[in-house]
Amino acid sequence: MHILVADDDPVVADVVRRYLERDGMNVMVVGSGSQALDELERNQIDLAILDVMMPDVDGIDVCRRIRSGSHPNLPIIMLTALGEAEDRVLGLESGADDYVAKPFSPRELSLRVQSVLRRASVSAEPPAGRLSDGEVVADLASREVLVAGRPVSTTKREFDLLTFFLGHPDTVFSRDELLERVWGWRFGDLSTVTVHVKRLRAKLGDASGIETVWGRGYRWSCRPAGGLQEART
Repeated sequence: MHILVADDDPVVADVVRRYLERDGMNVMVVGSGSQALDELERNQIDLAILDVMMPDVDGIDVCRRIRSGSHPNLPIIMLTALGEAEDRVLGLESGADDYVAKPFSPRELSLRVQSVLRRASVSAEPPAGRLSDGEVVADLASREVLVAGRPVSTTKREFDLLTFFLGHPDTVFSRDELLERVWGWRFGDLSTVTVHVKRLRAKLGDASGIETVWGRGYRWSCRPAGGLQEART
């Protein structure tokens, strides 16, 4: 696996590099956001670790450019300053898959990298067919989402969350359950789930079936007309 680490603190970057290399990763380190974007265009990268505060182009902007550019599904982990909740939320809203707050345990970061990579791995034979409800259609093979026949761009994590909801209609899931069953994590900040639900709702608009069940979690409520359909090709 090829990991890109973008952090202008050479001490932090070196520690991260050594831990990831110990786990068998190939690591490339850069010190600015613009360098990170350049390397992404020149090299095959499997996951990017981006510090929020970097010179010229910050990590949030780099993440947004990745999501809107030629690598929309690249797994991304953000590094944020301890206590900077706004940075963490902005990172997730910009499309990051996970974040780790500084100061952090290098071992924890390494485990997060492995978890995100596992979730990002694509099977040799992607599932066929589609899941749909009302105007929302999710094609499992192409990972394309349509709303009223129009394509809607989603990150890999947003697509996974949507298909999980569509595959379990009218069932309430707590944020802890979603974190474990969609993200594959048994621990983590539950705001990760909250932010991804918010982003997915915004992208689906009025077609969204995601409902908040206060004090319990979220559920996908099927549309009255037609309901959930699963088609196999």
